[in-house]
Amino acid sequence: MQSLRGKKIILGISAGIAAYKTPILVRLLKQKGAQVRVVLTPDAHAFVTPLTLSVVSEEEVLSSFVAEDKDNPVWNDHVALGLWADLLLIAPATANTLSAMAQAKSNNLLIATYLSARCPIMVAPAMDLDMYAHPANQKNLDTLASYGNQILPVGEGALASGLVGKGRLLEPDQIVERVIVHFNSALPLSRKKVLITAGPTYEKIDPVRYIGNFSSGKMGYALAEEAHALGAEVYLILGPHALDLSNAPFAVEEVVSATEMETAVFKKFPTVDFAIAAAAVADFKPLAPKPHKIKKEEGIPSIELQPNPDILARMGKEKKQQFVLGFALETQDNWKEALAKKRRKKADAIVMNSLTDPGAGFASDTNKITYIGENEKPKRFSLKSKNEVAKDIWNEIMDQG
Repeated sequence: MQSLRGKKIILGISAGIAAYKTPILVRLLKQKGAQVRVVLTPDAHAFVTPLTLSVVSEEEVLSSFVAEDKDNPVWNDHVALGLWADLLLIAPATANTLSAMAQAKSNNLLIATYLSARCPIMVAPAMDLDMYAHPANQKNLDTLASYGNQILPVGEGALASGLVGKGRLLEPDQIVERVIVHFNSALPLSRKKVLITAGPTYEKIDPVRYIGNFSSGKMGYALAEEAHALGAEVYLILGPHALDLSNAPFAVEEVVSATEMETAVFKKFPTVDFAIAAAAVADFKPLAPKPHKIKKEEGIPSIELQPNPDILARMGKEKKQQFVLGFALETQDNWKEALAKKRRKKADAIVMNSLTDPGAGFASDTNKITYIGENEKPKRFSLKSKNEVAKDIWNEIMDQG
């Protein structure tokens, strides 16, 4: 789920320098569709202004039990506020605020709201490294965790003190990702683990040359994104590529050769629920790669090949509870070849595409597939973006699995 549409979130902000990041956090939550109401501790005003937060949240910002600045003072009802929310997110949570939460010191509107809330609580600590590591602070964090509060990890890096270490507030986009994961618990693949291979493999001829193919990894990456959006814990094993992984919301392990991919896959395979072999693994590799660059003066080399490991076939052989899906890129007798591959490799389903279909296959942003599932009847789909194709494939998997 990439959307927070309809979710009601209270953002509690305590008095730490990291509060300067909170307008960005509010904006990102709003962009995902959430309704956000902000509660400041009194001293947090020194680090971020209520006006800024009001503009980005499109809501009145609350800070005190009584709004004295109005012509007729208004009581800010912390009980009603706590009952309103689907999630109370406290970010940044300073050592002082954590202590007050752990000991039920209801000395400001935020702590009173926390104590009244019936919704899940998510806490993002932020402080200097020695404060964070102090046993008293760690005890407070453990206490809050024992109450069922979700404690987010801190970031590591340069701190306001000039020191470097653990204590930074997670970046706003990282916090939003955690919020999304929290709400994912009701999604179809919640608590499921998914393993996906993607991209090509490169097999060394010498230190500068290789046997490879034109796979871009885009289809496998789209499948990983969709699995994550459906609530799964995703492991993507990715061959050489030019993809931007800076915002990947799941675990990615990059490999080069088929042997490296096999090793990475079968570290995870026994524990996953779904395995998708979307990588275009080279069928063969040089028997004896040269240790030095082959020179033209040495003449045209003769390269003896040997088979690479068949990762999909091994998945089919070793599977227990796993649902295994393979891919077949064909150029002739398309669906018959794909069906034979499904049976031969003991896959639960196979996705066929053809290089003869314009816009399908390697490198393109689109694909045109035929899905062959348990009943072995081919189900054909029109040309679509790879993101849309990924949705179709996961719909078929969930219908079958």
